[in-house]
Amino acid sequence: MNRLIAVVLTKNEVAHIGECLATLQWTDGIMVQDSFSDDGTVDVAEAVGATVFQDKFVNFSIARNNALAHAASLGATWVLFVDADERVPPALATEILHRLPSNQAVGWWIPRYNNMWGHTMRGGGWYPDHQLRLLKVDAVQYDSHRQVHELAELTGSEDYLKEHLIHYNYNSLSHFQQKQHQYTNFAAKILYKNGTTPKSWRYITMPLREFNRRYIKLHGYKDGWRGFQLCMLMGWYEFLTYFRLRKLYRSNS
Repeated sequence: MNRLIAVVLTKNEVAHIGECLATLQWTDGIMVQDSFSDDGTVDVAEAVGATVFQDKFVNFSIARNNALAHAASLGATWVLFVDADERVPPALATEILHRLPSNQAVGWWIPRYNNMWGHTMRGGGWYPDHQLRLLKVDAVQYDSHRQVHELAELTGSEDYLKEHLIHYNYNSLSHFQQKQHQYTNFAAKILYKNGTTPKSWRYITMPLREFNRRYIKLHGYKDGWRGFQLCMLMGWYEFLTYFRLRKLYRSNS
């Protein structure tokens, strides 16, 4: 029998967790993988019947591997990973329930709408923004060495769903900027670990390439002024990534 458990990773997500879990009641069970929240997240989750496990946060890949192990202990055949700031509309729930018994895939990619402070993105890499989130428990493992943008490794085939997740990922421009500063730190560390050197021309070529990729190739222009602004900012953060990479080389030389 296919048993589907929805899994939400949390750390102080009281602002989102209630609405998120409300969109997951159609599953066979809800599990919250928490990193010792202290803002009431766990209380809200338990109040709506979610099973809560708590583990120290190391990185997102390890957190998802821990969640897979806990879900297996609950008898899950499948897991649906949902972030606390995401919602599963009824149309997506219906499609998942329809597709799971009738396909041999062990992993499903789900398109996602990204809502940025009131605007639903249509391009720039923020749409269709497919996420590999519906997974067969015994056929997936995450690369534990990746600090961010975790990578699921499947032993089997993949497929795509048509209905969408909804992601309320940034509630303001300042929130977006705060998160991107965190990501540039992660990205610089990954480049350093991989031996990438901060050549001087990369301070110009990499930001320009990132802007061109997002605004032209990934159709960021479809989002008008918001798209132009965000694609310009992503170019700037590419510059910051290489600036921070140079600082890592200097501090470790």
